[in-house]
Amino acid sequence: MQDLFNLSGKVAIVTGTSRGLGQYFARALAKAGADLVITSRELSRLNKFKQEIESLGRKALAVQLDVLSQDDIKNMVRMTIKEYGKIDILVNNAGLNIRKPTTEVTQQDWDTVLDTNLKGSFFCAQAVAKEMIKRNYGRIINVGSCTCVFGMEGIAAYTASRGAILSMTRSLAAEWGKFGITVNVLAPGWFKTAQNAVLYENKEWVDYITNRIPLNRPGQPNDLDGTVVFLASDACEYITGQIIVFLASDACEYITGQIILVDGGFTTGATKAIT
Repeated sequence: MQDLFNLSGKVAIVTGTSRGLGQYFARALAKAGADLVITSRELSRLNKFKQEIESLGRKALAVQLDVLSQDDIKNMVRMTIKEYGKIDILVNNAGLNIRKPTTEVTQQDWDTVLDTNLKGSFFCAQAVAKEMIKRNYGRIINVGSCTCVFGMEGIAAYTASRGAILSMTRSLAAEWGKFGITVNVLAPGWFKTAQNAVLYENKEWVDYITNRIPLNRPGQPNDLDGTVVFLASDACEYITGQIIVFLASDACEYITGQIILVDGGFTTGATKAIT
């Protein structure tokens, strides 16, 4: 059974690994045996983390990547194939948020959030899938959030991007399943990161969120380790087009009240183009 979760010999790209959850995802995959490609818009910000991954006995290739640059995306794939000869896993983690009242959101704000979170994820997945299709194997994990399935005030552009990530994931899963590629959404709930650290300075807000979580605490980054490994592994061979929601994981310690459909992607919708 443990062999299902063993990533030895696998090659994983994790985007947005200069800080935050991206580093936790990459670290968990490395501990499960995967060799890594780590990315950041600023290459120098990866030096320390690259050394950490290598200290675990895994290889780590650091690549400069702005997900809004087609040239950067193509170069990431080219460098990965040159270094490792294949791509098994993609974790589309790079993303951002702009918090402000919706009446003050500018067109530039909207474009920045949607382009980074949605368009960036799509074109990274597209470029990587072209290599995965050649081998009839792949695991793509699009990182979303609980706002994939509900709204929240003050972050309309962000929730729009995350809702679209879920719909896009289902479409990709439906189209690429015949090539042995699974595509799923990992949707964390409330985890303290650099992106949302300001919220955790407000005790009233923290109490409000904690009271809404049946497990009675916000998530800790390591709560996600078991699930990112699961979605990247052969244990996930028959799960695709799903959203795995972590509201408040032992690998399942922080998962409750959820439904995980093991249906080969049946519930993604139409698998044939309608003409």
